[in-house]
Formats: sequence, structure tokens, C-alpha cells
Amino acid sequence: MSNSEKKTDVILIGAGIMSATLGTMLKELVPEWNIKVFEKLAGAGEESSNEWNNAGTGHAALCELNYTSEKPDGSVDISKAININEQFQVSMQFWSYLVNRQLIHNPQDFIMSLPHMSMVQGEENITFLKKRFEAMSNNPLFEGMEFSKDPEKLMEWIPLIMQGRPANEAIAATKIDSGTDVNFGALTRMLFDHLKTKNVDMNYKHSVDGIKRTDDGSWEVKVKNVDSGAVEKHTAKFVFIGGGGGSLHLLQKTGIPESKHIGGFPVSGIFMVCNNPEVVEKHHAKVYGKAAVGAPPMSVPHLDTRFIDNKKSLLFGPFAGFSPKFLKTGSMLDLITSVKPNNVLTMLAAGAKEMSLTKYLIQQVMLSKEQRMKELREFIPNAKIDEWDFVVAGQRVQVIKDTEAGGKGTLQFGTEVVTAEDGSVAALLGASPGASTAVHVMFEVIKKCFPQHMTEWEPKLKEMVPSYGLSLMDNPELLREVHASTAKVLGLSEDLPESSSSVEIEVEEV
Repeated sequence: MSNSEKKTDVILIGAGIMSATLGTMLKELVPEWNIKVFEKLAGAGEESSNEWNNAGTGHAALCELNYTSEKPDGSVDISKAININEQFQVSMQFWSYLVNRQLIHNPQDFIMSLPHMSMVQGEENITFLKKRFEAMSNNPLFEGMEFSKDPEKLMEWIPLIMQGRPANEAIAATKIDSGTDVNFGALTRMLFDHLKTKNVDMNYKHSVDGIKRTDDGSWEVKVKNVDSGAVEKHTAKFVFIGGGGGSLHLLQKTGIPESKHIGGFPVSGIFMVCNNPEVVEKHHAKVYGKAAVGAPPMSVPHLDTRFIDNKKSLLFGPFAGFSPKFLKTGSMLDLITSVKPNNVLTMLAAGAKEMSLTKYLIQQVMLSKEQRMKELREFIPNAKIDEWDFVVAGQRVQVIKDTEAGGKGTLQFGTEVVTAEDGSVAALLGASPGASTAVHVMFEVIKKCFPQHMTEWEPKLKEMVPSYGLSLMDNPELLREVHASTAKVLGLSEDLPESSSSVEIEVEEV
């Protein structure tokens, strides 16, 4: 391959949902640009985006209690829930655009309607849930949400959870029918299949081992063929690092100032999977509980109906764990080699601050199967040990950085994009809500990295996402239209409340 053949416009590192989304957008905006993708595994969507490595909950903040918090005055702050819900609505619009244009097909293979519920126990938690419900159900984004602490109503909603409970147990739940289960692995593979038809150069089993600036300001990427060991160098004007937990090491290799004073803390997860089809059939919802003290948000316990390969499954978890690897297929040296002179103090400060998290993770790692069953029985009192197996979920690397609010070594629970000042390289770090908000996150990458094109691209961006640049919460009429059209195109239930301003939908990462 000559040097001229190794030059391209865009290099995407990692064949997950983020690269798939960005590549698809860029091909719609500038079809003539050449794009190369490098992935060290044998196929697309095999790491964090894989359907067994994340929870598939549409993160629309319908059921996740960690997106709402109680303020000192006793009221509930739902601003984060509003942001995440709006971001998920952006994903829904983009997916609908792709289906309408026949760029992807059979949306039922990656998205299904599924009620989203929050469930709490104890009077104090019930009071909080009621206040949260009142704050959210008054907002057009969350219209259609119901609250109940009536055992008969709860038996109707969640029979598997209610059977075998003491009659006087204090328990309450909220339910919203417009939630979704999303198979991000299937969606990722669909998007890359589409990109192949657009002459995107897909390179599987190719590991990116280095990245550096060239004299003309481009980026040179050193790529190794996993099978043959052959090394090639490719250059591009723009590089996106979307390698999940593997992104941090590559970001550090760029040497950009923005890569300094950032660290990563890996958290692993385990789900329990029900192997009895009769039990699986008794539950039809994603039910989120309350996180234990010290637990990271990705470890909020939930009992999930999942649709994987069009088969209904039932998962409970995740139980958090610790492994020094940054990817399931990573190295035991990942954590130690990510510590550099410029981030060592940041990392040490985080270690000192996050003792409760460290203690929690150690406790989780030490749990026996019987102890995990005890946690499951908080959700399913009659759960039998021989009806549940374990599956290891994906690795997540939480970002550690110095912030004004949190000081040195603050652990960030969320998705972060780090961009060079000139916009020539961007890296995606972090965890939940990740995949569900991929479209919004990639819009941000495009805005930061290609500001000179935004004016000419705006009409196309609005075609892809009709609410682009607008707040759906402030435009209930548009929200109603968006909700009805995305539900129709994606084959989701449209049983909206009579006076509906709208209901919604969601998706997630573990």
C-alpha cells in the first residue's frame, strides 16, 4: 500500500455504537469523505456495545432514580432527567430517519416497547418516589407516568416481584409504558453493514498501537494486523477515538494538552440470567431500584426484561466488581499503565476520596452466589438458586479528572468527550448513559470538531433530527409530533394518554 493510499479524511478507532453513529452521520453530511475504521476484535459491537455487555435500558431517565436528587428544601431536582430524556429523544429521531430512508431495516431487531418502572421499599423512600413522580408527571416529557403503593395494582404491574411478600410491606412503584429495550449490539452491526455499502473501509482484527501528530497537523495512526503482526501507518485530518475503555491510553498517546490530568477507574459488572422460561414470562418491564450507599450509578440494581435475538430474557444486576482491565478483552496492566506523571496526583486524590466506592467494590467482588441470591430476593422473594446463571457484563472506565466543583481527582459518573483545541481529534470516555445518548454526543463532537461546516450542514442535521437546536420540553407540540412519528416508524406502541402532550422512551448502558 503506497503512502497516498494510506491517507484518508477520517479515521474511526473502535467499531462500537459511537463510531457507528459518527460514521453514519458524516456519510450523510459529506458522502465524498473517505472513512477508515480500525477494530481490534473480529467484528463490530463486540465490547461495550454488545447486547450482553450493557443493560439495553433506554436511558430516558424514566426509571433511573440516580438521575433525580432531593434538594435541601425537600423538593426533587429533575433537571438531569430532563437532559437525558431529551438526548434520548434525539437518538430516536435519528434512528427513525435511518429507517425512513431505508438505510437500516427491521427496527424491531434492535428496539422494543417495554414499560420502565422505579420500585422502592420503606416509608422514607416511598415519600421520595412520590415527590419525584409529582415533579416528573407535571413535565410534558414524562406525561403518562403512574404511581402506586396499592398492593393489588402492584401485583398487576409486577407479579413476579409481589408474589411471596408480607402483606404489610411498605413498597411503591412508578410505571411509564413508553420505555424501551434496545439491543445496541444489533444496532451497531446494522450501522456498520450500512457503512460498508457507502465504501467505508472496515478493518477488523486491526489494533491501533500509536497515534502522533505529523508536520502538517494531520494524525498518523500506527495499526497492527492482529493475525499477521504486520504494522501499517495511516494518516487522517480527523481521528475519533471510540474504543470504550481502550480510549484513555490512545488519548494519552496523542499528547494533546486536553489529555493531561485525566485518569480512569475500571468497574466490571455481573448479571444474573434466569434459565426458567416460565419465570421469564411472568415479568414484563425494566424495574430499577435504589443504589446501595457507595455504589456507582451503573450498579443500581434492576430486574430487566430483555429482547436479545428476538428472544425474551430476564436479567438481574448488575453486581459491580473490580478488574484492572479497561476492556473485557484488555490487559491486566491497563490500570497501572494509564498512570502517568501528569495524572498521578489526580489518581491518588481520587483513591483517597473514593474509599466508600473502593470498599463497596471489594465487598461486591467477595459475594458468594448465595449472597447474590439474597439481593435478588429483595426483588423476587421466591427466586430459586438453580434457576439463575451468571453472565459477565462489559467493563466500564469511569473518568477521573480535576474539576472546579469537586477539586482534584473527582470521579465522573457519565459520558465525557475530550477534544483537541483545533478539533482534529476527539475521544469518548466514561460510561452510562453512553449508548442511549450516542446521537446527541456525536452531534457535540461534530459541532466542536467541524465548526467551519456547521452553517452548510444545518439543514441536513435538521432533516436527520427535526428537533435539532430546540428544547422538546419547551415545545410540547413538536414533542407530540416527534413521539408519534418515532413510535410509528420504529414500531413502538402508540397508546398515548388521551390528553397527551407525550410520553417517552429510552435506552441505556449498564
